[in-house]
Amino acid sequence: MARYSYRAINALGDVVKGELSALHLPDMQAQLKAAGLSLISSKEVKRRVIKLSGLPQRELINLLFHMQMLLRAGVPIVSALEDLRDGADSVELRQVAASLIDRIQNGSTLADAMAADPGIFAEVVVHLIRSGEVTGQLPEVLEALVRSLKWQAELAAQTKKLLMYPAFVTITISGVVVFLMVYLVPQLVGFIVNMGQEVPLNTRALIWLSNAFVNYWWLILPAPVVLGLAVSIAARTSERLRFRLHQALLDLPGVGPVIKKIILARLADSFGLMYRTGIPVIEALGYCEKLSGSLPIQRAVARVRERIATGTPISDAFAVENLFPSLVVRMLKVGEATGALDDALANVSYFFNRDIEESIGRVQALIEPVLTVTLGLILGWIMLAVMGPIYDTISKIKA
Repeated sequence: MARYSYRAINALGDVVKGELSALHLPDMQAQLKAAGLSLISSKEVKRRVIKLSGLPQRELINLLFHMQMLLRAGVPIVSALEDLRDGADSVELRQVAASLIDRIQNGSTLADAMAADPGIFAEVVVHLIRSGEVTGQLPEVLEALVRSLKWQAELAAQTKKLLMYPAFVTITISGVVVFLMVYLVPQLVGFIVNMGQEVPLNTRALIWLSNAFVNYWWLILPAPVVLGLAVSIAARTSERLRFRLHQALLDLPGVGPVIKKIILARLADSFGLMYRTGIPVIEALGYCEKLSGSLPIQRAVARVRERIATGTPISDAFAVENLFPSLVVRMLKVGEATGALDDALANVSYFFNRDIEESIGRVQALIEPVLTVTLGLILGWIMLAVMGPIYDTISKIKA
C-alpha cells in the first residue's frame, strides 16, 4: 500500500492538503470522493525506511510485552505501536516502533515488518509472530515469547556469573605476577647475586623469568590477546577448528557440563515454544539448530531432524545422539505418548534451569579454592626462590 500527498477542493471551494494511504491512484481518488473532496493533484510519498543494527535485549522484551498487553486488551496493532513510539524512553525503541508502523501502514503484516530488520528481530521470532497472526493467537504467542526471552536473559546472566569470577581472579593473579617480575624481583635479584654464593636452580629460573618480563614485556603482555584473536580468526575460517574448540569447551571439567545444560535448556524451551504455536517439528528443529550456537550440538540436531524426516519417532531420533541426556529422551517419550510434547519440553527446561543454578553454585565453590591455591603456589615459589639463598647466607654467617 502506497502513501500519497494530495491537493483537493471541498464542497465550499476551499483547497485541502493532506496525505493518505491507498492501493493505487484510483483507490485514492475513490477515498477522496467518499470524503466529499475533488482531487486537484497528487504525488506518491517516498517514505524513508528506518533500519537499526540492533536493539538491547531488555528493550526488545519491553516492545513485545507492551504489544502483548495492548493487543490482549483489544487495541489495534498500529495504535499499540503508536503508543510505544510516542511514550517510550528509549530512542532506539521509538525508532523501531516508528519503522514497524510505517511498514504496516504500507500493507505489511507484523511478521513481514519485523523481518525487514533481521538485526533486531531474529528469524525464529518472525516465524513465531507469523504463526500467531495466521492462527489468531498473536497475544498468546507474544506472551510466550516474552517469557522465553526473559528466561534466556536470566540464563545469559547466569553464564556471565559463572565466567566473570574466574576471569577477574585470573586477571588479578596475572597482574600480581607481572608486578613481582618487573618491579620487585629485579631489586632482590641484584642483592642475591652480589652475595657471591651459588644460586639455586629455582632462583636461576626466577631470574630468567624476571629478565624475560623486564626485557620482553612488550611481547609477553599482548601475547594472550594476539593468540586469542588469531584463534578466533582461524575458527571463523575453519569449521573443523571451530568444531574442535566448541567440543573442547563442552568437555571442560566443571564448566563444560554447565554450558551444555544451558544450551540444551534453551533448545528445549525454543523447541517447545515453536511446537506449541503450530510450527512443524522439522521446521522447528531447523530453527533450533541455528539457535544453539555450538557446532557439536548443531550437527546433532541436524542428524535428529534428518531421522525424523525419514519417519523415526522424535524420542528415538534424540536417543541415538550421546549429547542429549537420558532425561531429555524420557521426557520426549512421555510427551509423544500423551500428545503433550510441548509440556514435556517445558518440564525439561524447568529441570535444567534448576540444575543450572545448583551447578553454577558448585562450580564457583570449586573455582574459588583452586584459584586461591594457585595464587598461593605462585607467591610461595617466588618467596622460596628469593628468600632461600638469603636464608642460606645468614645460616653460614651464624655458623
